[in-house]
Amino acid sequence: MKNIIAFAGSNSKKSINKQLAVHASGQLSEMNVTILDLNDFELPVFGVDLEAKEGIHKNALKFLEHIKSADGIILSLAEHNGAYSTAFKNIFDWMSRVDGKLWSGIPMLLMATSPGGRGGASVLEIAKNRFPHMGGNIVADFSLPSFGNNFSEDGITDEALNEEFKMAIGRFQSALK
Repeated sequence: MKNIIAFAGSNSKKSINKQLAVHASGQLSEMNVTILDLNDFELPVFGVDLEAKEGIHKNALKFLEHIKSADGIILSLAEHNGAYSTAFKNIFDWMSRVDGKLWSGIPMLLMATSPGGRGGASVLEIAKNRFPHMGGNIVADFSLPSFGNNFSEDGITDEALNEEFKMAIGRFQSALK
């Protein structure tokens, strides 16, 4: 059975991106899924002086262990001012100091959602351009615009968006075989 990790690039306790990541992981069949929460891996703000003084923080190492032991990654990125959330960027920076190719070629479903009509498109494009340089193997991606209008406790409510989502899930599952 394949081991999948799913998480949001957000530390919001009410993260809509975590809701999307959890929903996506629930669509997988015959997979062992672990949901991670950035709040469980608190880190000081990365700085080279802090790293030189104290070394790599243990929570960055723990999170990286989860990535390295996964057969697949589901990540839904929050968009803050058109880029990564501070919490995600911080853990990303810490992990990259251990391994510049931190994603290790592991198949990845990369997603984003937001309350607005662009659905986190800016942060999704940043990640799609950056992650491959860091070992990212993005096999599928999906953006969900207007989260409040297009998502309910039952999942994605817009038929066309749900079909696009199902296709992304299918590409991700196929890459895991």
